[in-house]
Formats: sequence, structure tokens, C-alpha cells
Amino acid sequence: MSREPKFHVVLTDYEWPDLGIEHGIFSPFGINFTAARCKNEDDVLTVAENADAIITEYAPLSEKVIHSLRRCKIISMNAAGFDNVNIEAATDEGILLVNCPDYCFEEVADHTMAMILSCARGIFQYDRRIRSEIWDFKSTGPRQRIRNSVLGLMGFGRIAQAVAARAKSFGMRVVASDPFISDEFFKASGVQPATRIETIAAADYLSIHVPLTKDTQKSFGAEELSCMKRSAFLINMSRGAVIDERALHEALKSGIIRGAALDVLEKEPPDFKNPLLSLDNVLVTPHAAFYSEDAMTEVRSRAAKEVIKVFKGELPDHIVNTRVIETGKLRMIAALAQHS
Repeated sequence: MSREPKFHVVLTDYEWPDLGIEHGIFSPFGINFTAARCKNEDDVLTVAENADAIITEYAPLSEKVIHSLRRCKIISMNAAGFDNVNIEAATDEGILLVNCPDYCFEEVADHTMAMILSCARGIFQYDRRIRSEIWDFKSTGPRQRIRNSVLGLMGFGRIAQAVAARAKSFGMRVVASDPFISDEFFKASGVQPATRIETIAAADYLSIHVPLTKDTQKSFGAEELSCMKRSAFLINMSRGAVIDERALHEALKSGIIRGAALDVLEKEPPDFKNPLLSLDNVLVTPHAAFYSEDAMTEVRSRAAKEVIKVFKGELPDHIVNTRVIETGKLRMIAALAQHS
């Protein structure tokens, strides 16, 4: 490609202090690059209506927004998740949607294990007691040995697989449920396959690792919580909206389950009057499981390089809406013909 600006790339939102990575990738190709901090649909349309590519993480790329994008060929996620994008609309418009599904799986697995250990040993509660001038090893209730306890995994993608490997090193027994994984794969991983309800009922620590979809939204509610052991802890590393927060609050307050460790909430940033945040048996981190400087460098580089691939006429990796290739509407083909 020549240095004459042929393509315009828009970064809809970001939370890092500089854009050196993006400029370093786009500048050699003479690409016009714009960065914004979009909060709503109108913000996105203002900066991206005529973009050839969009890089995004949280900004709303709704059906309305996508059908208004005149030139966009690719939406590249600065994330593994893509629930802010209307996939059907992108496919209908011939726009590729790509994500980075594995850039932070080590970080999320480490964070999950840290949450499990904190629940098992009462770390966060001991800290609160000491700050209240209580020095008593019995102050957080009885503790059980983590070896031979049961970790239940809802979903068994790459992150959950990494969590299972860590948990087994602590002597935990692992059971998991995932309709897309064969029993043979579970067994080869040293994990006991089980149904969804069997996994919920067996777990001393139940960790959720499923994407947010129409089927999974609020799919973990009062019925599922009532199937858990009263001594069990619930850990959520996926999306806050997977859990019915009102049902969880009631279960935690009434002792249906012992505690919860949440990296995600339904609303982020939360209303700090959210009743979940007032409970002593809840540990919350600010959607931080993905974070390390290494992971941020990787996801930003990969998201930008996927855009370059499309501008060169190459299909990117990790296409979410693969059906778009079969529709005959793929915009990248038309763009190449126009700029050839």
C-alpha cells in the first residue's frame, strides 16, 4: 500500500495513557487514525460513520449504529468479548467482526485462582476484621482444607482449562459442564464431565466462564443458587449480566450459599449503593482479571494488525461472524477493487 491515506481507522474507546502502539502500526501504511472516547450511539456515529475500520472494546455498536456505517469493513475487538456489537447487523452489512479470544487467558486464570484461594482461606474477610481491630483466627468462621475440595466450572474454554490445571496443582477435584466439549476432551484434561445441574450441586467453588449471549443472560438465578451447597462459593469471571444479581444478593444474605467472588457486575462502574457491595461475604474486583501490561500490549497490537490484514486483502484471524464470508456481501472485497 502507498503512503497516500486510503483508509480511515477509528478507535471508539480506550483506557490507556498513550496511543503509541496504534500509531506505530498504522503510520507506516499512511492510515488516517482517529481515537475517541465514545459513551453512546451518537458518539460512535459522530466519529465512525465514514470509517473503513473500527477498533472497539465497550462502545455500543448497536444495530442502528452498524446500519449507519457507510464504509466499515471490519470491527476489531480490543477484547475477547464482543457483547457490545450487534453481530447480526454486522453480518447483514458485510462487516467482519473479529476478537482476541486468548490474549489474557493466563491473567484471568490466575485471577480466578486468586479468588478461589481468597475465599478458601478467608483472606479478604480477615483483612476487614483486622482493620476493625479484631485479631482472631476464628473471626471468619470455620475453614476447610482446599485439597480434595471440588471446583465446578461452568464452561470449559481456554480460560477454564487453565483454571482447571491450576486447581489440580492444589489437589482440587474438577468437574465441568460445557455442551460444546466432548467427554473425551474433559477426561483427557483430567476433568470429570457433568451436566449443568450436576456441576452446580457438586461444587465447593463454582466458577463461571461463559460468554454473555441471549441464552446466558441472567441464566444463573434463584433456581441454580438453590442447587448449590450452603458451604459453597460462587466465582464469576465472565460477565455480570450472566447472574441475576437480586437472586444472588438474597442467596448470600440468607445463607443459601456461603460467599461470592465477583470480577464483573451487571452495571460497570456500579452504583456503589448496590446491595451486593455491602455484604461481608462478597469479594469484588473492578473487572480487572484480564489486566497486565503484557496483555494490554498484546491485545492492542493484535486488534490493529487484524485491520491491516483486511486492508491488504487477507482474512483476519478469529472471525466471530464467519457466516459473513458466505453471504456474498463482504465489504473488504469491494474495497480492494475500488482501491486497486
